[in-house]
Amino acid sequence: MVRLIRGLIRPYWGTLSIVLMAMLVQTAMSVAGPWPLKIVLDNVLGSHAVAPWLKDLLPRILGSGNKMQIAIAAALATVLIALLGAIASYVANYYTTSVGQWVANDLRVLTYHHLQQLSLSYYDSHETGTLLSTITADVQTIQNFASSSTLGIVVDMFTIVAMLVVMFWLNWDFGLIAVAVTPFMLLLVSRFKKAVKKATHEVRKEQSKIVTVVEQGLQSIRVVKAFGRQDLAEEELAEVSEAIVDASLKARRVKALLSPIVTIAVALCTAFVLWRGSLLILAGAMTAGTLTVFLSYLGKFFKPVQDLATMTNTIAQTAVGVDRIRGILDADNIIPERADARKPGSFAGDIEFDHVAFCYSADAPVLIDVSFHIKPGQIVGIVGPTGGGKSTVVSLIPRFYDPTSGTVKIDSVDIREYRFRELRDQIGYVLQETVLFEGSVRDNIAYGRKGVTEEQLTEAARLANADEFIARMPHGYDTMVGERGATLSGGQRQRIGIARAIIRGNPILILDEPTAALDTESERFVIEALERLMKGRTVITIAHRLSTIRDADKIIVLKDGIVAEEGTHDELVARNGVYAELYRIQFNPAPA
Repeated sequence: MVRLIRGLIRPYWGTLSIVLMAMLVQTAMSVAGPWPLKIVLDNVLGSHAVAPWLKDLLPRILGSGNKMQIAIAAALATVLIALLGAIASYVANYYTTSVGQWVANDLRVLTYHHLQQLSLSYYDSHETGTLLSTITADVQTIQNFASSSTLGIVVDMFTIVAMLVVMFWLNWDFGLIAVAVTPFMLLLVSRFKKAVKKATHEVRKEQSKIVTVVEQGLQSIRVVKAFGRQDLAEEELAEVSEAIVDASLKARRVKALLSPIVTIAVALCTAFVLWRGSLLILAGAMTAGTLTVFLSYLGKFFKPVQDLATMTNTIAQTAVGVDRIRGILDADNIIPERADARKPGSFAGDIEFDHVAFCYSADAPVLIDVSFHIKPGQIVGIVGPTGGGKSTVVSLIPRFYDPTSGTVKIDSVDIREYRFRELRDQIGYVLQETVLFEGSVRDNIAYGRKGVTEEQLTEAARLANADEFIARMPHGYDTMVGERGATLSGGQRQRIGIARAIIRGNPILILDEPTAALDTESERFVIEALERLMKGRTVITIAHRLSTIRDADKIIVLKDGIVAEEGTHDELVARNGVYAELYRIQFNPAPA
């Protein structure tokens, strides 16, 4: 993690140098702060002899060195120290906030980039709500800590070193008091910090759950309302929200106990120094000004420990946030691309599965031994019972997953020898439910290809039978479709999805029953568009309605992780096997 942080702050070393200089000035002013009061107490109100360096300096500045002039000089020095400290504090805060913002931006981008590289198997086992919470709330927590708390801690640490030197110079046995107590204070804070971190981890876990519940409820709002289960959705939210309250109160109880303990310990040390210093003043071994400076330093010396006590919850939240982000960045669910992977030429569309096996988990194999061959330009249907591995087969072709064993080949070459981007650039998709992004119709059609011209876009829409309804929209191609295309019908979304596939012009096309959820009229428009789309391409279609693949060149029947049958529609019906049984169930159901 240190390497990660170093990499994030490396571009900002110049700005951090300015911050460091400002912190040093701020520290110097903090150390100098009590000295004007010491000078007044000792040299103006008291009878202590004026220090030689002060006696020589004052005439040069004020023209004389009497007590009134000393008081004026001390007052001016107080203002000057405060002014320099304020300027240094402003510079340090401004640039620290700037660096914090940019580091948080870089961390968000880095985390999101890594999420984009992870295989789909990672998302099969991680909730979207948790990932959203990490990339937003956890990064924000780290940013807040880096922009505010870190600055205070660093300044305090600088101040400790400087004050230790001065305290030992003023009175070494008093200095030993601070040094002796510090390890016990830090040990106490450390013990409490572990407890708070554990409790905070539970808080963040529950907060992630609430994001998941809200996201799921809002995305499924039509289903919730259709079934009248608003009460269930609210109960789920209330349950998770109450869990957050319980976890937060537990963390707060630990934190609330730590702060008073540290405050009492600091008060005891201060009381001892005050008592001992009074004795030394009465004995003439110390001045009142020196005791004042020492007490001021002692309070500031323990300030970092007190800050740790008051910021334990913040520090714990930051530590948990770092752990959660590291959990994403350390995830290695990345399908490897070979160092010598090559850019393929234009695919002919020859696809071969050679004894392919696959499992999402070791105890749940999906494909056991799948072998088949698809020739260029063939239209092939994949059918079978639910859970037979149909979707898995088509997911292996673009390398969304890699086989557990066996080989997938395109044009007689193992697809693992191809670069990811170039491999997927030659595969088009029309899914059962086209996913549209919030934006214009134009943006959604052009999503799959860069540099699309207006002519290409309108021609793709025409071939997809989408131009007729787009023309009726208020702003034509610039009409906003809303989140997930909510303002469009299912048939309209599918036709935009087909236009998106047409504009890519891929030699290989994967269809996942794109007409399954459409009415008769919409289905007619979509089928016409699909027929245009499929010309001259190798097409693999997952079929639930067998009527859609009757004219396929080949039908592959998957059952129990193997190819149970293979052939044309007529051949498979005549064979009276698995396919024939599926066909009878759909078209000749038993009488009621």
